[in-house]
Amino acid sequence: MIPSWMVIGGVAILVAFIGSSLTPKYSQWFRRLQRPRWLTFERAIPFIWIFIFVCGAASAYLVWEQDPGSSRNWLLMGFYLLLEVITVSYTPVMLQRRSLRAGTIIGGTGAVLGIFLAIAVSFISWGAFVLLLPYVFWSPIGTYTTWAISRLNPDD
Repeated sequence: MIPSWMVIGGVAILVAFIGSSLTPKYSQWFRRLQRPRWLTFERAIPFIWIFIFVCGAASAYLVWEQDPGSSRNWLLMGFYLLLEVITVSYTPVMLQRRSLRAGTIIGGTGAVLGIFLAIAVSFISWGAFVLLLPYVFWSPIGTYTTWAISRLNPDD
């Protein structure tokens, strides 16, 4: 039997891989947009998200191990998967539609769902809750950043 951490990690990597394969490889549109002066950490964003996704997978693992195979845990695994799919869809949807509004909506949706998921797992595993905190804190920052870029580029 495959260990649960491998299945959870494998699904997380698969979703991220599919999402990145749907992302346009080169987007002049996004590169030419004005950025706020305070956005000095843009090069670190991919590494921040990798850390957040690793924490999310570890959180899912801790939740699963509390009561493996229960209907409640299957529901929560679906919630984790939904959150990752929404988060990973941010870049391909925004770039393919050339819409900062779409990115802001997707980011905001992920932020709200991340908060709900963190609250739900806090009753099951404190460690799983703590591992979701990077998502809960970072997702609104990313959403605000997208919104701020849209304010500087009203035609986009």
